[in-house]
Amino acid sequence: MSKKTLIVIGNGMVGHHFLEQFVASSAAPDYDILAFGEEKQLAYDRVHLSEYFAGSTHADLAMGTEDWYTEQGIELHLNEPVTALNRDQRTLITPKGEYHYDELVLATGSFPFVPPIEGREHPHCFVYRTLDDLDAIRASAKEGKSGVVVGGGLLGLEAANALRSLGLQAHVVEFAPRLMPVQLDADGGALLRHKIEELGVQVHTEKATTAIVAGENARLRMNFSDDSHLETDLIVFSAGIRPQDALARASGLNVGERGGIVVNDQCTTSDPHIHAIGECALWDQRIFGLVAPGYTMARTLASVLNSHSDAAFTGADMSTKLKLLGVDVGSIGDAHGQTPGARNIRFNDEQTGHYRRMVVSEDGQTLLGAILVGDNSYYDTLLQYALNGIALPDNPEALILPESQGGAPALGPDALPETSSICSCHNVTKGDICCAIDAGSSDLAGVKAETKASTGCGGCTALLKSVVDNELEKRGVAVSKDLCEHFPYSRQELFHLVKVNGIRSFRTLISQHGKGHGCDICKPVVGSILATCWNEHILATDHVPLQDTNDTFMANMQKNGTYSIVPRIPGGEITPDKLIVLGEVAKEYDLYTKITGGQRVDLFGATLSELPEIWEKLIAAGFETGHAYGKSLRTVKSCVGSTWCRYGVQDSVGMAILLENRYKGLRAPHKVKMAVSGCTRECAEAQSKDFGVIATENGWNLYVCGNGGMRPRHADLFATDLSDEALIRTIDRVVMFYVRTADRLQRTSVWMENLEGGLEYLKQVVLEDSLGICAELEEHMNGIVDTYQCEWKTAVEDPDKRKRFREFVNLPEQRDPVQQWTTERGQRRPVLESV
Repeated sequence: MSKKTLIVIGNGMVGHHFLEQFVASSAAPDYDILAFGEEKQLAYDRVHLSEYFAGSTHADLAMGTEDWYTEQGIELHLNEPVTALNRDQRTLITPKGEYHYDELVLATGSFPFVPPIEGREHPHCFVYRTLDDLDAIRASAKEGKSGVVVGGGLLGLEAANALRSLGLQAHVVEFAPRLMPVQLDADGGALLRHKIEELGVQVHTEKATTAIVAGENARLRMNFSDDSHLETDLIVFSAGIRPQDALARASGLNVGERGGIVVNDQCTTSDPHIHAIGECALWDQRIFGLVAPGYTMARTLASVLNSHSDAAFTGADMSTKLKLLGVDVGSIGDAHGQTPGARNIRFNDEQTGHYRRMVVSEDGQTLLGAILVGDNSYYDTLLQYALNGIALPDNPEALILPESQGGAPALGPDALPETSSICSCHNVTKGDICCAIDAGSSDLAGVKAETKASTGCGGCTALLKSVVDNELEKRGVAVSKDLCEHFPYSRQELFHLVKVNGIRSFRTLISQHGKGHGCDICKPVVGSILATCWNEHILATDHVPLQDTNDTFMANMQKNGTYSIVPRIPGGEITPDKLIVLGEVAKEYDLYTKITGGQRVDLFGATLSELPEIWEKLIAAGFETGHAYGKSLRTVKSCVGSTWCRYGVQDSVGMAILLENRYKGLRAPHKVKMAVSGCTRECAEAQSKDFGVIATENGWNLYVCGNGGMRPRHADLFATDLSDEALIRTIDRVVMFYVRTADRLQRTSVWMENLEGGLEYLKQVVLEDSLGICAELEEHMNGIVDTYQCEWKTAVEDPDKRKRFREFVNLPEQRDPVQQWTTERGQRRPVLESV
């Protein structure tokens, strides 16, 4: 019996997923399988497309390999577009020939919508869809200063972040009155805009572009319908997608009034031998623009072609959890409350920048939808309530309140029914995960390999890990403490790999010892490890993509989008001349000035572009960066000690200055604070610090692993009557042991509590050298001291690094014209607007 021929047109994510599902089925041996793709590259992950700008290659993003296609017996035709279909003869035509099919799958996806604007054909106007598009954008950006994205939806904001990563001043132009109008309400959209503008991306809403013409100060000028305009060097259109249905339309298949190939529940078109899946398919008058519904269609069609009579596509959940320009955004179900009788519960914290909205049924029993901006830690719990119809508690508002205000704990894995959906991309339930574990999967990686969970968009990673860990523990299996899914190591193990192998970049580390592209967990951790091991500048090319906003701009971002200037004042000692300089700078730039609890002077309200100018003046006066933005040493507080105080027995100021100058360049798992008191009266509050030093008649007592903050802990006495040299040597050892062995974002107090043996074990390691590593720890610390550089001095002296602080390209004034200020107690502060 001769084989039938199955052809798949479209080699994107959905087309590739269909092939994976079909070749694993019992029907596959009955078919010769051909796959056609327009692009020259094999199917790749468009969800993580922007990582191409961060150094990822096509090989990193590829969904498979050509060898896989060969092994599966699939005849692959890349760079060969299909130009016509002949339904009567069941053939398709390409520039290279004619091919017969028995069953045809259209997985042609979508194409970017470019509004019919005069001038849109300009060579510096682009779309954001393929790797070739990104290559063109990167080439254009090399000689540009600013870029505009037309469209403030999901992909538009991702494109804006990409322009920003290329060193451009990024703008977003949106026709609607808010960003992400499909997913967010007015309050959520306003907060998202506020947060994005804090990052230096300018947002222009309610703007309709009428024409694109030559600019006077840039390549292009966008004219808007309200007679305003914006000049830019390149434009990226991201104004939505349209289903790629040209082949179907030309061949007479039924298409929707606004596009899309009409399919039934079996993903079959009006021709029983032609099927459509993904963004080209119109089901129940709906186009699904996410990868998860496309994957569900692919699995459905694979079952249909295997004659499974009950196979049917019945719609898909369109909930999304994203991090856009570093800002958490989540949208679940009926986020806009369109269900009759729906009621809303809102939490809006302007101070922290967190907005949460729950849409509940009229009887308050069912969660219909939700919106989250600023904190997605509530997303997984809310999604499970919505997807599984779990009855809401008597006080449903507790689900979105902080714990300090009566918030309920997250929904634990045991509360989820077996039918609860964990991964919507691959339709994996909690029951599927349990079955995979019972079948032999003994860790997260095994469950992912078996079920494909979290291998799509990745939004379910945290929930999946929680469920897997819980189920393994219930079965008596030891749970992995891996840093994240990309590295099968703890932070301590990664530190050793970097140090021992001399690894100096994230790309090298993940290629040799990890997998995938990294995430918001592992990237900052590796950045900190690289800084500790090699002490390279934080704005080195390989390090920039790993940093958060504060480290990226070497300043703490404040709630109104401006930044604080915090020069180092070792031990709190400062000369009158330096005080005068701080006052002069504060007056010149109209900065709010405050003395901190760490004996420093903070200057608030600087714009991004002012930062290098201000630091240039401060460095000329002898100041250095205070590292207030980093996970590093912040301050060493001191009293006046024996120099002035009648009770002082040692020079606490001198010791504080010595300690601060020694450890000021150290990067650590978390911030570190120290203090030195000149006598036991403890005016410097040393016992509430990570490292506290108190003078005695015979030297210094050292206290370790205390801290203030949300969970205060009194430091423990570690050693007594130490000489200056012994004190330094002991702190060197404890500090470096902490840096090498602590977990991510772990304060010294929690670190010591988690050490097996606690304080006594730490004493054995540091004071008795039980591990034989003290000489190595001291040598490492000496290396950091010897290679110290003031990060701001390096930045202001390097023209390429200074480019990162450009804020406004087309405006002569430096201050944000939208920012509003008021005066309070004789100083300027931001107007506390409602967001």
